Amino acid sequence: MTAIAGIVLAAGRARRMGRDKRLAEIDGVPMVVLAVRAALEAGLDPVVVVTGPEPLSVLPPDVVVVVNPAPERGMASSLALGTAALSADSAAAVVLLGDMPRVTASHVAALAAAYAPALGREIVVPVSGGRRGNPVLLGRRFFAEMQGLTGDKGARGLLFQYGDAVVEVEMDESVLIDVDTPEDLKALDGGS
Repeated sequence: MTAIAGIVLAAGRARRMGRDKRLAEIDGVPMVVLAVRAALEAGLDPVVVVTGPEPLSVLPPDVVVVVNPAPERGMASSLALGTAALSADSAAAVVLLGDMPRVTASHVAALAAAYAPALGREIVVPVSGGRRGNPVLLGRRFFAEMQGLTGDKGARGLLFQYGDAVVEVEMDESVLIDVDTPEDLKALDGGS
């Protein structure tokens, strides 16, 4: 089987939430743990979690924790650090966002199943209702560019630049639902 890694981006400051949203519980589980579980249960290895300077004691021991000392530089800084931490045998990486609690292992596994570099499918993007969502899988050939990204747009530019390498996978609306505000949290069933 192709070695596909996971990068969970969880370094954001969550200004709109008013508290550490990574620890906000959905159905009794911290949101960041749900993202990590989706990666681990889908068989991604290694799973790298990029945090901010504040420690996250809720993470399981079987992840690689990378600290972004300056998350205010934007999401791309976390993506660059996470990519740099991948093992040499990682053929691709699924980039998960720590604030998307409805993404499950089945979503992640579907992305991995669609990855086929020999067929030119080196970037796999979930789509729901005609809208692109997250997480996104990127093949190894993009790792160097991922390490050089800046700003707060993540790898979005690579999807446009390498449109011929993109394959879209239809999924449910879970791939569009992120939590940025207390209202977003309340809108989820079981949110607290």
